[in-house]
Amino acid sequence: MISLLSKLFIKNYKNTADPCVRRAYGTMVSILGMILNLILFAAKFFVGTLTGSVAIRADAVNNLSDAGSQMLSFVSFRISSKPADREHPYGHGRFEYVASLIVSFLILHIGLDLLVESVQKIISPEPPARSWLSVGVLGASVAVKLWIAYFNTKIGKRIDSSVMKATATDSLSDVLSTGAVLLTTIIMLIFPKLTLNLDAYVGVIVAVLIMVSGAKILLEAKDSLLGGAPSEEIVRQITEVADSCEGVLGLHDLEVHNYGPGHVIAALHVEVDGAKDIFESHDMVDNLEKRLRRECGIFATIHMDPIVTDDEEVNVLREKVKCAVDGLGMGMNIHDFRFVRGRTHTNLIFDVAVPFECTLSEDEVRRSVSSAISLIDPSYFTVITVDRF
Repeated sequence: MISLLSKLFIKNYKNTADPCVRRAYGTMVSILGMILNLILFAAKFFVGTLTGSVAIRADAVNNLSDAGSQMLSFVSFRISSKPADREHPYGHGRFEYVASLIVSFLILHIGLDLLVESVQKIISPEPPARSWLSVGVLGASVAVKLWIAYFNTKIGKRIDSSVMKATATDSLSDVLSTGAVLLTTIIMLIFPKLTLNLDAYVGVIVAVLIMVSGAKILLEAKDSLLGGAPSEEIVRQITEVADSCEGVLGLHDLEVHNYGPGHVIAALHVEVDGAKDIFESHDMVDNLEKRLRRECGIFATIHMDPIVTDDEEVNVLREKVKCAVDGLGMGMNIHDFRFVRGRTHTNLIFDVAVPFECTLSEDEVRRSVSSAISLIDPSYFTVITVDRF
């Protein structure tokens, strides 16, 4: 079904790296989602009003908010596919994350309204009418929402869209909430003498599920907008490509910035042999940048750090410092090591990479490392730059 729709409505549908193709996918999914959610809203609101069920009416309003979310998704794809301009040199891809943020607020608002109405029904119960028509409409809604979740998940992965992934998550939460309303309706039909107002209590459960779904989308959108840590997959790709380049002796200070699907920017330092010709090393770094762009779709800027490799004294001392830092047991490591020998003392100059999980301050890190190195030789003075990773 997904392949058929893609072939019918999207030209060159396999070329998902093309912004025009991504926009076409977004348009197709958004319009289809709007139509289906509006149909579900109309059917459920009619049945909910007919039977007086607060849970069914609330579920209907949730579908109306989903239709609004799909409209927002449609707009976000139109904006995010715009090319870079003078005011936005990195493109407009991050607008998808803004759209996800707005969707999360809409979902949270709907959930809160439903929660208030359900609590009011618990305090002042009004038993709803019982109808097998409700069962049919709710059952059809569950089936449609399952398909929408599957549809958005598949297309979201295909074009790497955070908005579609958020919509899929929302649809799955709708399946749970509508399923709960369906189960309650069936129970009330099977046991007509039941006096407990299950409808209102299930409305509370549905509200909580909706709000949890909105909170998850909000957190994901927040991380994308603030700039979260690079994924393990991206770090692995960059590391593997760099390690496969002859002349790269080490990699550190990696930073990755995501400006939307298809526009990932990275900055990193690579260690090279300081004794080699600088033009040869520069050519190697240029080729590495091109490989990262070609093989990983990453726009990389690489800084060259020349290190001494043919001085036995430097090599031995570097290993001693590494062992001393490893011995602290905090997951730290060193790079950019060099030393300057003096008459009364020797300056050891290097960077210490410290994981964010380490609770020590930068000054505490410097003191701890300096104390460990002083055990090697009290005449060693340290000049330390602390990096977090």
